[in-house]
Amino acid sequence: MNEVTIGERLKMARTMNGFSQRELAGRAGVSATAISKYERGVMVPSSAVLLRLSSALGVRVEYLMRPKPHPIRLTVPAFRSTNLGKKEEAMVKEKVREWLERYLEVEGLFEIERQTRSSIFLGYPIRITDIREVEQVAVKLRREWGLGNHPIESLTDLIEGKGIKVGTISAPDSLDALAFRYDDAVPVIILREGVPGDRQRFSIAHELGHLMVEPSPGLDSERVAHRFAGAFLVPEEVARAELGESRKRLDLFELHLLKHQYGMSIQAWVHRAKDLGIIPDQEYRRIFDYFEEKGWRKCEPGDQIPPEEPRKMKRLVMRAYAEDVISASRASELLGKSIPEFCRIEEKQHGGFPIEMCD
Repeated sequence: MNEVTIGERLKMARTMNGFSQRELAGRAGVSATAISKYERGVMVPSSAVLLRLSSALGVRVEYLMRPKPHPIRLTVPAFRSTNLGKKEEAMVKEKVREWLERYLEVEGLFEIERQTRSSIFLGYPIRITDIREVEQVAVKLRREWGLGNHPIESLTDLIEGKGIKVGTISAPDSLDALAFRYDDAVPVIILREGVPGDRQRFSIAHELGHLMVEPSPGLDSERVAHRFAGAFLVPEEVARAELGESRKRLDLFELHLLKHQYGMSIQAWVHRAKDLGIIPDQEYRRIFDYFEEKGWRKCEPGDQIPPEEPRKMKRLVMRAYAEDVISASRASELLGKSIPEFCRIEEKQHGGFPIEMCD
């Protein structure tokens, strides 16, 4: 086991919170010089100070006492973001590292072989020279995954089953999701908590596009991933069958019903119709101007699609806890929250479950 290095854990937690050493010092009631010495390993905080630091950082004391983290090398992430500053980007990356470390530890409890480049990903990413080629890539992937033209019930369950690690973190509103490979092999998609279900699903498909498509120089990678997301959720053949070959106008309630059938937002359907030449540019602009006027761009009107939740990591922790492989304290550490807090959150989503864990 690697040695305990409180200083490294302290710096990780501080970065995740976006605190400077001086800010953390003020919150924990110590000097900035002391924080610097703790992080460099020159001094070790007392038990009382350790409690104050964990409280100020919103982490468990056990987190700060964990063994020195294994180095996790991330490829440059593809952020689906409007404007993420350097400080916010550092916060996000450190939260991702911490989540991924816990995920790998959970897998290690059952000696689950880490999936690197499984046969599912052989031949990907596919290089394209024209954005229209994305349509063929999406159809190819759906065919290889046995999806046909059917709506995808749970996109998260689908890609977790294909070996892509999926997690959620708290992040600035300017970030929806990000994708990367760690150690140049294992694909990961991270989602921001609290995003509406339709927007979340599009973000997942968007990030999948970053993993599966390699645009040639000159192509905008974000536009390519955006086009892939629409094509993967609603293939061209489906879009034309549902909307028709050519339309002068689209009805919003019609699109709302399609949104619930295919799990793709009204706005994404409008984008899809424009990309495929089903509607003219003026109809596209008319609908988006109307959404802008009504303030519906971030949250569309009508009943919402509930967000999906990554479940694999939770299932593994529950299995380890049920089989007495780990203690309640260890389960809390791996979940990133105490068991009572975890239960309160899950009970709201699952009609009273989990029961036995909370007894």
